Amino acid sequence: MRQFAALFMRLDQSNKTTDKIVALKEYLLSAEDEDRLWTIALFTHRRPKRQVNTRLLREWCCEWSGIPDWLFEESYQTVGDLAETISLLLPITDGQQDYSLSYWIHYLMDLGKLDEGAKKEKILQAWQMMTKEERFIFIKLMTGGFRIGVSQNLITQAVADAFDLEKTEVAHRIMGDWLPQNVSFADLILAKKQSDDLSRPYPFFLAYPLEKDLSTYGDLSDWQVEWKWDGIRGQIIHRDGQVFIWSRGEELVTEKFPELTEMASKLPSGTVLDGEIVAFSEGMPLPFSLLQTRIGRKTLSKKILQDAPVSFIAYDVLEHAGQDFRNYPIKERRLVLENLVSSIDSNKLEISALVEAKDWNDLIYLQTESRIRMAEGFMLKRADSIYEVGRKKGSWWKWKIESLTIDGVLLYAQKGHGRRADLYTDYTLAVWEGDKLIPFAKAYSGLTDEEIRQVDKYVKQNTLEKFGPVRTVKPAMVFEIAFEGIQESPRHKSGIALRFPRIQRWRKDKPIEEANTLDDLKSLLSVYGR
Repeated sequence: MRQFAALFMRLDQSNKTTDKIVALKEYLLSAEDEDRLWTIALFTHRRPKRQVNTRLLREWCCEWSGIPDWLFEESYQTVGDLAETISLLLPITDGQQDYSLSYWIHYLMDLGKLDEGAKKEKILQAWQMMTKEERFIFIKLMTGGFRIGVSQNLITQAVADAFDLEKTEVAHRIMGDWLPQNVSFADLILAKKQSDDLSRPYPFFLAYPLEKDLSTYGDLSDWQVEWKWDGIRGQIIHRDGQVFIWSRGEELVTEKFPELTEMASKLPSGTVLDGEIVAFSEGMPLPFSLLQTRIGRKTLSKKILQDAPVSFIAYDVLEHAGQDFRNYPIKERRLVLENLVSSIDSNKLEISALVEAKDWNDLIYLQTESRIRMAEGFMLKRADSIYEVGRKKGSWWKWKIESLTIDGVLLYAQKGHGRRADLYTDYTLAVWEGDKLIPFAKAYSGLTDEEIRQVDKYVKQNTLEKFGPVRTVKPAMVFEIAFEGIQESPRHKSGIALRFPRIQRWRKDKPIEEANTLDDLKSLLSVYGR
């Protein structure tokens, strides 16, 4: 547990991907096999079932610490995290335990068969043996609140680096419904599986943002132009009767899209398609927010499948009849792709339509239709380009539309996480409706460290009310919020939801009276919403 707690703190204190991978790799190489397995499980959202009510943990903490309930609540509101609050309030001990992570997880799992008194005795005994950091992890595991800024993609990369494996192999091996109680680390990760090679995708070819004036890119006829769709970039693989669906982050997502799996089974064996998974119905893409309702769900109900239908918009064919097609010019790959799509009787497979324009000026005009089409702009691909690896300049460019913006007033603030846990970095912005401020968006990024410190100071000096970890702030600050899309939302007080809101700049030049109104948002909704 001590080793895992040290890993957790190391990961939590860094926002650099390389640092996190190094920390994970070093831990995986030194930990016991069962601890390695449980670490992978925890970072891929497989957690032990909660066995103790949080109300009891609060009571036991107050009893041992000798503090009244009101002081615990005040502390909790200041800290904002139950596990951290308890670990800070509990009396300091020598923390002499040296048991493994897997030992303590089994310890927690065994609590399920005990009565309340026995549970209390076991929990207090564990707390007495642990340091503050170990208690924090232990309580997180106990309450089911274990979360940290490590993606499945990151843990996959770390495992691959540590044990000299292909990242795609690791991603495939940790998918599914396995549990650490039912498999060994060697069987799950190290044993070679026949399906590993069948499932392997190709490295994605990524485009750079357009950099120069359009006139410098030569004649438009030298380019293949497509809409840039707003979804999840992915590859669909059908080999030897098996279907695999990969996201661009090399996450195996086959189980999340059963209708695409069924469609892909109709493709000829030895086919790999590159494209976009989009929410799609009646021949048109739907808002990305619908697709988000399916991301992260372990089970897909009939209602979810019905309310958030998806299709695959194919951009390219990377493998055909078992042959690598990436070195053929895109014109030739396109012909093969058209034949493949037309031969499949499924409304779950679309082909990315080519955009026809007379010249660059005509294309500029057509780009204004992007949001109406639920697209982000254009993709420009040289007509003779091959399918390369990674992000390369020259043959593929992405030309995105400008972000929408609105000026909002800071209304609420909440502390951040990790290295910013003591700073107010999470903001709720509002627009005017008459003489009232109506919340419309939350933003967590866009300011410099110095600006965050200035806002934090203002929040602490101008708090009007406290609601748990949230502070109501005296309205005085205006921020320009940029976002990529807008739609109606009955769940939000404003009736509107924004796509990817973030702070674009601090409008120190603008008084709060000049911030935008709810009617301004509604006018954007009428033009760009759906």
